[in-house]
Amino acid sequence: MSEELRELPEGWELTTLGKLGEWSSGGTPSRRNTEYYGGLIPWVKTGDLPDDFIKNIKETITQEGLVNSSAKLFPHGSLVVAMYGATIGKLGILDKPAATNQACAVLISRGITTALIPYLFYYLLSSREDLRMIGQGGAQPNISQAIIKEYSCPLPPLNEQKRIVAKIEELNDRTQKAKEALDSIPQLCDRFRQSVLAAAFRGDLTADWREQNPDVEPASVLLERIRRDRRQRWEESELIKMQAKGKLPKDENWKDKYQEPKEIHTSHLPELPNKWSWVRAEEVCDFITKGTTPSSNEMFEQAGDVPFIKVYNLTFDGKLDFSVNPTFIDKVTHDSKLARSKVFPGDVLMNIVGPPLGKVSIVPDNQPEWNINQAIVVYRPIKGIYNRFLCYYLLSSECLFFATSMAKATAGQFNLTLEICRDLPLPIPPILEQEKIVAQIDNLFNAADIINQQVEKIKFKQEKLNQSILAKAFRGRANASKY
Repeated sequence: MSEELRELPEGWELTTLGKLGEWSSGGTPSRRNTEYYGGLIPWVKTGDLPDDFIKNIKETITQEGLVNSSAKLFPHGSLVVAMYGATIGKLGILDKPAATNQACAVLISRGITTALIPYLFYYLLSSREDLRMIGQGGAQPNISQAIIKEYSCPLPPLNEQKRIVAKIEELNDRTQKAKEALDSIPQLCDRFRQSVLAAAFRGDLTADWREQNPDVEPASVLLERIRRDRRQRWEESELIKMQAKGKLPKDENWKDKYQEPKEIHTSHLPELPNKWSWVRAEEVCDFITKGTTPSSNEMFEQAGDVPFIKVYNLTFDGKLDFSVNPTFIDKVTHDSKLARSKVFPGDVLMNIVGPPLGKVSIVPDNQPEWNINQAIVVYRPIKGIYNRFLCYYLLSSECLFFATSMAKATAGQFNLTLEICRDLPLPIPPILEQEKIVAQIDNLFNAADIINQQVEKIKFKQEKLNQSILAKAFRGRANASKY
């Protein structure tokens, strides 16, 4: 017992929870008898306790199940406390008569003043960490009904109980409004990010820069250079193949086999700023393909030779989160049956199976090689196309709209084919402007990240403040009128 609880105001007394009313617990009817379940009696388990009135009770039992087990029917208004495992100290107040299982201790409301139950509810809420610490003392993280009944409780006069409860509930109302306001901020930041991306790919973020740099090389020149380089690389590759077979070309006719990139139709696409160009994704990427999923015995959790990326590792902010259920494959599988789906630092990944679509991440450089599953497509942009520029565009609502408008829905869900991924229209600005756009987006996104971090700090401080006020209230240190 803390010294603070020994020094209570005049009129208060220090007692134990067991002296304040009748405590009991419940039981579990045999699962082997199906006639014990699915009846009209709500049956509360610790997972049903919401730290509020208990309204959502998942299971019910029958009168026969109640009679043939240690379960009991408790009256409306009874206080329920979780005793076992991770839920120790979770609370609920019955809003209708119900039974509980044996993991719940119950203070029966019958014969107790209406003010005492809510007072004890808030007192136990403020004492949860202490109860959990007590529960950690044994082999299993549990507390018993005996421990609860012996737990010390400061008891003020009845009118003071009512004032404390009223002020705490007033505080909760204010806190809830503040929490709702804070909880809305991340969503506003997400909308802000999409607005930034929309402005970026309309050219709005760099409008002043274009005015100051009228002589910049247009994207059309960049794309023509990319096309020449692509053809040159193809010709070099074909010559190497022919030389390996001992067949040198007799004339230039073999070059006619080269397939020029498909022309993009822009009539349905938005107008772009001066010196920008629309292009198909395939035209500005060396490589676009999707992954492969190996058999379950070829994948390993937590450790292995090569990290294997799944959709849940992709994010909506361009970063890869491999801390989520990390999976690995061995080097032999990576270099053989999954060789085509190898990805490397700087590659841009996008999920093609949802919901939801629109997750995009850049492969980080903390591993030299990675691999991906069949629900992910990889884009490897050509020199002259910034991978972060491509990443940001793939994250935009405009790109997602184009992708889904080209897809067919299956069972109401849009999944993307490899052909759609290769045909995606991309707005390409001059290379110098790409760099400026990425820098502008980075700055604005960083500002949104800082706001979200501040929100989390405020929510943490708010929770600590609420706990402090509760603790003072139950020590009699705070005047109820000043809460």
